[in-house]
Amino acid sequence: MAKRCVKVYPRFERFWHWSQVLLISALLFTGFGLNGLHGILPFGPTVMLHTITALALLALWIFATFWLFTTGTWRQFIPRIDGMLQVARFYAYGVFKGEEHPYDKVLWRKHNPLQAATYFALKWFVFPAVWVTGLLYLTYNAWADMVAGSTAIIAVVANLHLLAGYVIAAFIIVHVYLLTVGHGFRSHVKPMITGYDEIDLTPEQEAYLETNEPQRLM
Repeated sequence: MAKRCVKVYPRFERFWHWSQVLLISALLFTGFGLNGLHGILPFGPTVMLHTITALALLALWIFATFWLFTTGTWRQFIPRIDGMLQVARFYAYGVFKGEEHPYDKVLWRKHNPLQAATYFALKWFVFPAVWVTGLLYLTYNAWADMVAGSTAIIAVVANLHLLAGYVIAAFIIVHVYLLTVGHGFRSHVKPMITGYDEIDLTPEQEAYLETNEPQRLM
């Protein structure tokens, strides 16, 4: 294999990523305010901002899901066991010893096994938990009178929504921390801005890109 600088993050994926950064940051800020962790904004405007931002993020996720399946990019997020223990060991131990990352990006697999498993869990469990509980919370007045024990149910819904929010907050903290290890923060963030990253290509892949998609090579 040969290392080449290839566009592995298309324009929409980068837009999706940075839009999520802004929207989730706004949701965490307003969510913490609604739970009494700060009082920077009045309660009413905080509820309105939280709701509008949540609906915008939901619309983005629906469109992104459509994009993932129509482009086949969903395959990048399928977890696999092979190599996961080595990557976990690197983050837990090897990174502090100056070891090289055990995983090299390739064209058909830009996420390492641990990343893929984490994103899979987020996209199929944590994010849907946020969607469902958030929508139940938002529409409480529409279904409360038709469901027995709605007061107890909404308490469970609220706590599950809060728990999912804290899981996402924890993921962001770990995600930002991991951007500082290895080759440095800038080298990790730059590909998500430009779209280009150094990956291993087989001779066949290199020949294909040079012939059919030369714009993806730098």
